[in-house]
Amino acid sequence: MTTLHFLDPNPNGTPAVLLLHGLGATGASWTPNLPALTAAGFRPLAPDAPGFGDSPYDGRGWSIPRAAASLAALLDELQTGPAHVVGLSMGGVIAQQFAHDFPQLVKKLVLVSTFSALRPDDLGGWIYFLRRLVAVNLFGLRTQARVVAGRVFPGADQASLREMLIETISRADPRAYRGAMRALGLFDSRKWLAEIKIPALVVTGADDTTVSPARQRLLVDGIPGARQVVVPQAGHAVPVDRAETFNRLLLEFLGEP
Repeated sequence: MTTLHFLDPNPNGTPAVLLLHGLGATGASWTPNLPALTAAGFRPLAPDAPGFGDSPYDGRGWSIPRAAASLAALLDELQTGPAHVVGLSMGGVIAQQFAHDFPQLVKKLVLVSTFSALRPDDLGGWIYFLRRLVAVNLFGLRTQARVVAGRVFPGADQASLREMLIETISRADPRAYRGAMRALGLFDSRKWLAEIKIPALVVTGADDTTVSPARQRLLVDGIPGARQVVVPQAGHAVPVDRAETFNRLLLEFLGEP
């Protein structure tokens, strides 16, 4: 039986849409998108990754393949059949691994604000990731959370979102968080992206300062037939920043034959 906590607001919907959150977040981060998917007849499933939110971490080493395998076990237990898979940032990395390891379980793939290899494009990017590494290892999750929240939600009108993200990240298992950071830093799907033969959409915030639009473009170059949509006035958290636009793009793509 799965130990993953997950949101399942429309258990009678079909097909399932597996929604994978970013580092430090939880399945609840997809709250702005669940009603649109439910109204369209889908079954959105938003799990908390191992060690995040209400999903426990077993302490045996956090890895992207293990996270993907836990999600495959969830779909198997729920007997959903193949699902659409949507992943944001870390969730997009897990989604790539899932599509590679369990292609029979994926109908369509949506990669949001994510990467094939985490390589900053400039000195500012390297400094940001170094600050995160120092913060999480020397000062703890809450300090790290403040660094991340200020980058993801920089607007003066986003104070409540910053505070919410800080509290959510602070709840994560520190061992899982540090393990996930290491795994993301080592991840490199470039050598096998061409093996993904699943319809894929890359959704990018034009103002993303965490993973640049150019870095996300490499996913399109690597996955046969994939295409990229750049959302204006959106940052790293596109499904939150521009929920209405994201929901429309998502439903349009999922509805394509």
